[in-house]
Amino acid sequence: MTDQTKRGRGIAGGLTNYGDPEFAAYLRRSFARSMGYSNEALARPIVGIANTYSGFNNCHRHFPELLDAVKRGVLMAGGLPLEFPTISLGEVFLKPTSLKFRNLMAMDTEEMIRAQPIDAVVLMGGCDKTVPAQLMAAVSANVPTVHLVAGPMSTGRHRGERLGACTDCRRFWARYRAGDIDLREIEAVEGKLATTAGTCAVMGTASTMACLVEALGLALPRSAAIPAVHADRLRCAEESGRRAVELIGTTTLLPRNLVTQKSIENAMRVLLAISGSTNALVHLAAIARRAGAPFDLHRLNTLSDETPVLVNLKPVGANYMEDFFAAGGVPAVLRELRDLLHHDCPTISGKTIGELIDAPPVEEVDRAIIRPRSDPVDPDGGLVAVFGSLAPRGAIVKRAAADKRLLEHEGRAIVFSSLDDLAERIDSPTLEVGADDILVLQNAGPRSEVAMPEAGRPLYPDRAAWTPRGIGRRDQGCFSFSAARSWAALASASHM
Repeated sequence: MTDQTKRGRGIAGGLTNYGDPEFAAYLRRSFARSMGYSNEALARPIVGIANTYSGFNNCHRHFPELLDAVKRGVLMAGGLPLEFPTISLGEVFLKPTSLKFRNLMAMDTEEMIRAQPIDAVVLMGGCDKTVPAQLMAAVSANVPTVHLVAGPMSTGRHRGERLGACTDCRRFWARYRAGDIDLREIEAVEGKLATTAGTCAVMGTASTMACLVEALGLALPRSAAIPAVHADRLRCAEESGRRAVELIGTTTLLPRNLVTQKSIENAMRVLLAISGSTNALVHLAAIARRAGAPFDLHRLNTLSDETPVLVNLKPVGANYMEDFFAAGGVPAVLRELRDLLHHDCPTISGKTIGELIDAPPVEEVDRAIIRPRSDPVDPDGGLVAVFGSLAPRGAIVKRAAADKRLLEHEGRAIVFSSLDDLAERIDSPTLEVGADDILVLQNAGPRSEVAMPEAGRPLYPDRAAWTPRGIGRRDQGCFSFSAARSWAALASASHM
């Protein structure tokens, strides 16, 4: 490897072709100097920083401060940090859904990495579809990459109870709809569900994907669960910038070397152990396809039978992401899964997963939050694929969140043809529905005009029903439901 390769090409990388390379370099330097950069600064390797700050993304409102920390790390390591914007997907601010724009964001991010003179990149993301889009882009662009997630928000308080989006929101909304709490109280709860910067406080899609980025080896060890407002998040940002400079010139720690069949299987093990979001499988399928790695739901079921649920977090358990961080986070889960993982998978830290597992723990594990394999939260993995007439190529069930008696169930189907049909009839006193009935929502999948919203409608126990779909959750007696999700439709929506 030459010194130039080690240093990166800096401002001279990827020149516009005018038929005269020296003129192209001269012109670029001239325009760069108009921004006030010195010749010394322009001689440094460049770390691009994909900044997904947006006024329409509450999860990322702390990114200006986080960005400063990344830049500090890059400068300390001898690089030149240059931020650039990309599409930002704020989960609840997009119509029809954020999923509709995930692939667009992946293309935007990939092409900006390719087109600009970038020797390494730090990807700043957090909100649900943002991280998978960036992972897809990183695998395709294949330049040295460090992923820095937003971190989870901290919990609020209401009448002595901790609250966190976005599990408690459904639970309280169910109580409001049932008349158990009044308008004044639901408005008070509304102001306490999301009180800080960061992603949802529970093990939803954002936190799940953060854990999987770390398991795949594209983020720094222990980084997934650091709360957004914790000082460690800023220190992690600084170290991410520093590490990006150190990765410049690598030929072994590129995204396509990290995202492999083995590392994806490791990520699936972690997904099952944390009882993560069903959405993660949609995104892992797309990431695997970008990497040219196989992805098989039958293999998921094999892993699920071998991998117990170890993490006691909502929506399956009783705790929040801030508790998971204090309890030991992803490294503690990896140590519990030691004999089930592929230890030779490399990570951006320069160490393999096996070496990270063998490293001394940073903190003592809280067994109330992260259980040992000998005493799991649930002996079976959190997710499983089911196959049948509704979904012949498979659908995903979050069995850890379902009442065990309902995992094999026969019942009458109550069918809603659309979200409008659901809204019109669900509260009708003439709707005949019982606890053993199965509610099915049609025409709300990824190919529909509504683009597969997380359309769970909480029902109180006297009108509870369950559907084998997986994105619906059971929260303290309340059930939610959505359309049966066909894996064939999801796969076509997930892949470029």
